[in-house]
Amino acid sequence: MLGQEHGIEWVKENIKYCPISNSMDLLGKKFAVLILRNMIVYKQTRFNQFTDTIDGINAKTLTARLRELERNDLIVRKVYPEVPLRVEYFLTEKGMALKPVLEQLAAFSIQNYPGQIFHRKY
Repeated sequence: MLGQEHGIEWVKENIKYCPISNSMDLLGKKFAVLILRNMIVYKQTRFNQFTDTIDGINAKTLTARLRELERNDLIVRKVYPEVPLRVEYFLTEKGMALKPVLEQLAAFSIQNYPGQIFHRKY
């Protein structure tokens, strides 16, 4: 539980450095969680798969997010020496560890906001 190791007072005094803040630094940028969702749930590995299935993402943003996820050791990039060049992205062990977190986020929405699921208006 949050604060058990150091105590709740330490957490209050160091709120900028808490584990939740750290997780949000890793995952809180727009589209990062959706990329991970697509990799975990839909087994997507290719750049164009992400652009085709994540509403509103553009190539520049997708490239930036993939690089950040790779830098944070949540995914790995594999380049195949073919013509044309083929690049795929795969989850690392750390990336796969997020599966239960994403499942809990989905369960939260299903339980608390069932009318909004798949009915988003843009």
